[in-house]
Amino acid sequence: MTFEELGLNSDLLKAVTDLGFTAPTPIQQQTIPLLSNENTDLVALAQTGTGKTAAFGLPLLSTIDCDNKTVQALILAPTRELCVQITSDIKNYSKYLKGFGVTAIYGGARIDGQIKDIKRGVQVVVATPGRLIDMIERRAVSLKTVKIVVLDEADEMLNMGFKDDLDIILRDTPDQKNTWLFSATMPREVERIARTYMENPKEISTGKKNEGADNLEHIYYVVSPRDRYLALKRVADYYPEIFGIVFCRTKAETQEVADALIKDGYSADALHGDLSQSQRDFVMKRFRSRTLQMLVATDVAARGIDVNDVTHVINYNLPEDVENYTHRTGRTARAGKSGIAIAIITPKDSSKIKDIERIIKKKFEKKNVPDGVEVCEKQLFNLVHKLHNVEVKDDEIENFLPKIYEELKDLSKEELIKRFISEEFNRFHEYYQDAPDLNIAKGSVDGAFGNSRTTRFFINMGMMDGFNRNSLKDFLADIVKVHQRMIFNLDVKSSFSFFETESKLVDNFLAINSADIDFNNRKVQLEVSKRRMHEGGGEGKRGGGGYKGGNGGGNFKGDRKRDDFGKRKRSDDGRNGEKKSFGKGEFRKEKSSFGGKKSFGKSRF
Repeated sequence: MTFEELGLNSDLLKAVTDLGFTAPTPIQQQTIPLLSNENTDLVALAQTGTGKTAAFGLPLLSTIDCDNKTVQALILAPTRELCVQITSDIKNYSKYLKGFGVTAIYGGARIDGQIKDIKRGVQVVVATPGRLIDMIERRAVSLKTVKIVVLDEADEMLNMGFKDDLDIILRDTPDQKNTWLFSATMPREVERIARTYMENPKEISTGKKNEGADNLEHIYYVVSPRDRYLALKRVADYYPEIFGIVFCRTKAETQEVADALIKDGYSADALHGDLSQSQRDFVMKRFRSRTLQMLVATDVAARGIDVNDVTHVINYNLPEDVENYTHRTGRTARAGKSGIAIAIITPKDSSKIKDIERIIKKKFEKKNVPDGVEVCEKQLFNLVHKLHNVEVKDDEIENFLPKIYEELKDLSKEELIKRFISEEFNRFHEYYQDAPDLNIAKGSVDGAFGNSRTTRFFINMGMMDGFNRNSLKDFLADIVKVHQRMIFNLDVKSSFSFFETESKLVDNFLAINSADIDFNNRKVQLEVSKRRMHEGGGEGKRGGGGYKGGNGGGNFKGDRKRDDFGKRKRSDDGRNGEKKSFGKGEFRKEKSSFGGKKSFGKSRF
């Protein structure tokens, strides 16, 4: 089937041809003829990356009266990134429609400029719910002339808490209008909107409710919590041509993971809500142009990202709401292409994998984190492949060849190949030859009492001393001179805390008792704990002191400020003298967020 057979008018057909579209996708084949010829409401269920914007955009444009400068259609999107993307697509589709105008309304940009665009007269408004309500309250935009409302990524808008906003906006539109709802999943709240604001809607589906894409491979690795970042680097090295999105739960963790990847030589950057709009636009521009190899993002920031050819989605943490897994993985395997979804989990997350499998109707494959030999082999043959396909610029190199031939004349072809490959191979082989096994043995509960690899400690410091999980980890790493990764499973109580470390470091930690270290005029004392992880204590939930999912919050009031990108700044601690005395927050964080040897990102070989 062709777009011409779908009944598009000549102006739209010409624009589609200019864009290189050849055959409509399944969702486009079903929606375009229906919406172009019938006055109806619609509920369309389709995965991301299936061409939904054209599916509603082309029939919408066929109904627009370009001589009328009032707002005739409203498209609502969950994020500013998706809002901008839809606006750009609508402009491309409408390039031959004389007198047509479309504008984007979203937060993070100057509202006065958006108001001017509306006053100049546009037929289509693409908006995020929050900014649109602001414009309505200012009486800067009227929706009384709207004939069509499109709810794109409706499930994501509801997941992001826009339920009340959608109700307000839809009540402000005329009763006699068509509402087109597009969604990847169909939770109850989306069904409620359909019942409340639609009249006998037609239903179209190119997949089953909440199911993942068929061309997507689902993999998970089981590691210790402290090895999660090492596993991420190992996975990135195992897929040398990765172009992916790494999902984290919190803004702080997102920034820390991105910073660590950059420090370790990877082409990466962070996308989260603490960035300004200009910073977010800059990051997305780099990612779309493939200047970035990995985008580290929160769920909210990554909603609506429409980037072609994403190869991998990596769940650094599984989402709190298992249905969000569908949204995350929808960033890859788009437009019929294949993709890989990877989850890096700890043993306690295993039940979540089962929950996700039930929702997406797909099975995960449990794999071992690649060992050093496997990574080296992948990198080596990736190098060989690139060498085989490298573009040779004969004119530019010709003048240098005689001297090169003379220098290498005593080497055979086999010797040349071995030496050239070794130049690159030796570096990452040296790093990986003693790489540890990051996989957790079947049946083991890493970090729990009784695991000979780890030992549980008691320390007489807690929330009353201003500590939370992150700040206590910083403090311990500083006084014991170990990396933060060696301190895990922290349980911060009111006046004391528990933590775990590798058993080989027991003597290092016990040596603190004889080091005469004070904190707020109290001697720091540690001892090996005989209790299990969840026994005793009872003084609040694990991770007290205001800690929320690794956000580094809490009551700790040290001189550890964050700059605009969330990076921690260090303060001097005055190390002179025989006795160390720590006031609140007066300790220094190790320079590297995650540390370890440099790993090999795309830029390193």
